[in-house]
Formats: sequence, C-alpha cells, structure tokens
Amino acid sequence: METLNKSTEWLYSAMESVNPRLLILDCRSRELYESSHIEGAVSVAIPGLILRRLRKGSLPVHFLMTSPEEKENFSRQCRTHTVILYDESSVTLPEQGEEEESVLAILLERLQKEGCRTYYIKGGFNKFQTEYPQFCETSLDTSDTSGSPQQTAPVLGLGGLRISSDFSDDSDPDRDSMSGIESEGGSPHSQPPSFPVQILPHLYLGCAKDAENVDILAKLGIRYILNVTPNLPKPFEKEGEFHYKQIPISDHWSQNLSQFFPEAFDFIDEALSQNCGVLVHCLAGISRSVTVTVAYLMQKLSLSLNDAYDLVKRKKANISPNFNFMGQLLDFEKSLGLNSPCDNQRLARQHAFFTTPTSDSVFDLDSQDPT
Repeated sequence: METLNKSTEWLYSAMESVNPRLLILDCRSRELYESSHIEGAVSVAIPGLILRRLRKGSLPVHFLMTSPEEKENFSRQCRTHTVILYDESSVTLPEQGEEEESVLAILLERLQKEGCRTYYIKGGFNKFQTEYPQFCETSLDTSDTSGSPQQTAPVLGLGGLRISSDFSDDSDPDRDSMSGIESEGGSPHSQPPSFPVQILPHLYLGCAKDAENVDILAKLGIRYILNVTPNLPKPFEKEGEFHYKQIPISDHWSQNLSQFFPEAFDFIDEALSQNCGVLVHCLAGISRSVTVTVAYLMQKLSLSLNDAYDLVKRKKANISPNFNFMGQLLDFEKSLGLNSPCDNQRLARQHAFFTTPTSDSVFDLDSQDPT
C-alpha cells in the first residue's frame, strides 16, 4: 500500500522544481494560516457542519467552491496536480474515532476516494517552517520599512468561501442573512473600515491593525484592549498606558468562546466605569470580536440576538461570526430569556445551520442533502 505521507524534504524538492504542479491545502485554523503558512497554500478551515457531510460522503469536495468556474478548476487541478495537505504538527493520522473532525484526515480520505493523488506532510507546518522558513509566508507584518501599509494577498478558493446550506443552491428561503458566514480573514462583500467603529459610547470594535495604531487609540481615548486571539501580541503592554485582556480563542468550529463571556464583559464594564474607551478586536474584526460584542449588547441592553447583531452590522457591514459562534450566541440568547415566543420558529430554522456549542453534535441537515 502506498504511503499516505510525504516528507518535508520531498515538498521542498517539489517546490524547487521548474513546474511543481502542486495544490497545497492548509488544514489549520484561519488564524494560524493568517499568521504564517507555506508559500502558495490555500486555507481550508472548514466548519464542523461541512466536515460531517464530507466524512459521510454526501458532499463532493469540489462542491465547496463558490462558482462553476472554481469547481471546474479545482476538479481539474485535483486530477493533474499532486494535492498536499498539512496541519500544525501531525506525524501520523488520528486513529479511527480518536479525532473524527480532523480536517486533514477527512479531506485526505475524501480526495483519495475521488481519485486525487493526495498526501499529507509528516510533521506538518511546524517541521516545514523550521527547516525551510524561506518557503513560508507571514501575513501579520503588514508594513514595509517605510511604514507604509501593505495589502495582504487575497485568500482564494476554499479559504474565501461563503457556504450555503445545501452547497448547490444559495436560494434557501428559510436562510436568514445572519446565518451566512465568511471565514475570518476572507473576502467580505463590504470593505472593512480603516479604523475601529464605535458600537456604544466608549465601546469600539476593530481588528489587529487597530490595536497597533497608537495614534487612533489616543484619539478615541482607548485605554483598554480586549484581544480575542490566542497569540496576537499586546504591543504597548510594557509602556503601562494600556490595560490588556486576552481571550485565547481561535476562529475555529471547535472553540467555546461563550465560556469567556463573563470575564470579557467584566473587562468592558471596568473600562466604561472609568470613562475610558475599550477596543474589542481579533485578527480581522469579523468573527471572534464580533461574537463578544454582540453577546455584550444582548446582556447589557437586553437585546435579542437579531437586534444586537443588526446593531453591530449597521456599524460594521463586513461582520460574519462563524457557524459555531452563532450557535453559542443563540444558546446565550435562550439563557437570557430574550427570544419571544413568536421568534421560536425563526430561531429553530436558524439553529439548523449552526453547530451546537454544547456538544460535538451537529443539528441534522441530512434531509437537505443534494441527491
């Protein structure tokens, strides 16, 4: 039986060749991809709902593409190129049942069944980056030596997906606009603002760049910074002028952000009690920081999820929390008793599109599978 993995040395040699003919897929979270990835790799941070359908075989991989042209190109490249998958550090594939929702393992199995030459890199990104850092791209450094901001490369293919409920028809009449997602760092329909947006007096929502702009922070009176990422830096912490709190959450379907709501709310309340501005940010200001901000509005203003979400979206049009975080907000709404009886049917329909934050299960959508 042919081995399922390739060495980092093999990938280096293939990338050095004149015509590599490689399709490299990064199976890590969106945030890790944005931080650093192998040159030319495409992000495939896939929500749990879609992984479940891939694992069952009810969804061909090319259905993840958003247009007929992209589907055709992906299908063609899978036949003509060698597909390389990598995660953070896997040396072997998970044992059966050990990690059912492994993006790498599920995509490897599905692509091989579809006839693609597919392998994973033994040792993952960590090993490759250690040995061949010159073949890795880093996206966090967004300024050149002159201080001018640089545009990060657009994320194409699977990384920029807007995923519909049935993956073959975007016209589901029961699908609320709030249930659509874009992976953080993807390509939203609206251009994000270049500075934090004010949600309430002294409460601002933004991205990692905003947290590094000391002039904007000073102009808005922001002295408290809530960093909803596991590894982004706190650039001015040593200067003592800013109060930081870090919520170590990745933008991934497996993360339970709701468990951090109470301490996040306390931090925001502390800033407001001091009449200081507080910035809530993640990497792109689209998913994690939005989830915390919407939850705060729900609790402090007794707003329904729909109303709180709409309030934030009017201020920042490109918001898009991932499926799992939306599910957590729905559960949080129920815990606060904010949804009225007339909303129950709407919420039940919305819930069908989200993974549940309280277990590893996913609401049953099998009846909507394309035949």
